This record gives sequence, structure tokens and C-alpha cells, in this order.
Amino acid sequence: MRLYHHPMSSNARRALMTAIHLDLPLELAEVDLMNADDRRRLAELNPNGKLPVLADGNFLLWESCAIMQYLAEQVPGQTIYPLVPQTRADVNRWLFWAAQHFAPAIGVLAWERAWKGMTGGGPADRLEVARGERELAECALVLDAHLAGRSWLSGDALTLADFGVAAPLMYSEAVQLPLGQYQHIQAWFARVRQLRAWQETEVDLTAR
Repeated sequence: MRLYHHPMSSNARRALMTAIHLDLPLELAEVDLMNADDRRRLAELNPNGKLPVLADGNFLLWESCAIMQYLAEQVPGQTIYPLVPQTRADVNRWLFWAAQHFAPAIGVLAWERAWKGMTGGGPADRLEVARGERELAECALVLDAHLAGRSWLSGDALTLADFGVAAPLMYSEAVQLPLGQYQHIQAWFARVRQLRAWQETEVDLTAR
């Protein structure tokens, strides 16, 4: 299987962390979104023009959470995507929440404080930054309350939910995400950062 990715993509990182945790070998193909030829080739794989994309033979799969689920299904006996219907539904709930709410809020700040300037989009928009901080605070309250008394997001063990929610936090230092006051998030994120899957996908965003 081949994963089209970029080290700075938190969505791609979700998928890559899943594969590493499962000891599932992937051929990695890095896509430079600043390169017109790479963008054209990516559009041939994914009409949305976004990363990641998984190629398994002639089967092409995009959307990071779907890729995570697909990878887990390849490994008999895996435990990060539980088989029990209600437990699996809970994992899915957090994957969808991450994709629909948490990551987009972080994305506003990442764009305004980092990528916008890198791509020639000009200075950060004060109103957009305020919106991102407001939306992130709303999400953080939910996440912090849920993590009180829990080591992991779903059940008693690490699952895909933890990879899905944690991945966009890779931008924490680079774009100064205002999350320091949320002690349960910080404790959980510290546990995530000790995982081999996190450490092997670490990238210095400030050097890019």
C-alpha cells in the first residue's frame, strides 16, 4: 500500500500514526502542495486535491479517518478500532468530531498564523484569529471535560480516536494554540506524545 502524504499535514499524520502503531508497512509518497505538477497528479488521485490518499492496488481511498479505519481492518486482532458496535461507534464519534469541529478550529489559527504568510496570503486577519480562538475554546471545554478521569478518549485503551483528535495538535507550539489552561487535555496529550507512532512522525514545523 502507498500513502500519499506530506509531513506538515495533520490529516496525513493521522493515517501514518495508525500504520506505525499497527506495524503495517506503507510505501510513502510525499506530495509537495506548492508544486503545480504535484498538485495536478494529486487531483488525479483525489478530486478534492487534498491529502492523504491511500492506494491499495487499484483501490484509491481518501479522507483521513476512512483511511485510518481501513488500515485497522487489515490487521487481525488489532485493538485500536474495537469490534464491539457501541465501542466502535464511540470511536467513530470522536473521529467525526475531530474532523468536523476540532481540526477546523485549529485550522483557522494554523492558516492565519503560519500558512497564510508562507503562501503569500498576507498578514493574519485579527477577526479570523479571534474566531479561531473562540471556536477552539468551545471545543477544548468539551474535550477537557470528557478527559477528566480518563487516560484515553474512548474506553480504557488507546484507539483511533486518540490519533484522530491529537493529530492537529502537532501545530500547538508553531501557531501558539491557546490550550495551556486545559489540564486534562495537556495530560492526555503528554501521553500521546510518548507513543512511538507520535514520535516517529514528529516534524519541526518551525524549520519549514
